[in-house]
Amino acid sequence: MSLILNKTTFFFACILSLPVKPYMEFEGSYSEMNYIKPIEYIETKKPVRVPQKVVLGMIQVESNGNDSAYNIKEDAVGCLQIRPIMVREVNRILRKTHKDNRFKMKDRWDRDKSLQMFWVWRDYHHPNSTDEVISRNWNGGPNGYKKKSTEKYWKKVNSCLESR
Repeated sequence: MSLILNKTTFFFACILSLPVKPYMEFEGSYSEMNYIKPIEYIETKKPVRVPQKVVLGMIQVESNGNDSAYNIKEDAVGCLQIRPIMVREVNRILRKTHKDNRFKMKDRWDRDKSLQMFWVWRDYHHPNSTDEVISRNWNGGPNGYKKKSTEKYWKKVNSCLESR
């Protein structure tokens, strides 16, 4: 038996600083989480990481929580507005770290897979970075944290986290 937090409960647990570890793992998939049901115990097959609160803020800023969001100009897709270059980078990291799985462009439309891609990227490039550096690099590339243009993005993400 494993504890599953629904998205809303987990988000407010983080915001209210309840005793939930941001890197806590649970078994199941994000799609199994339900917005209405309270915390419940269920049997699941595979471990999946519960997102730290910064990624929830990034989802809010990137797509307003819409898994079907599409920016035609940048070919950015899904809840985290993942571009093709990020899918290629994540697959490069997976090859370099001798992992078997690979992502396809269509995986950007799936919230579970988008979050998995985010974690591969974050764990490889930012294992000890601050939320600001992670957010700004997600938005502006490898040196995003140095770019003036990503300051506004970070303020939106941070504001989203503080306002809830």
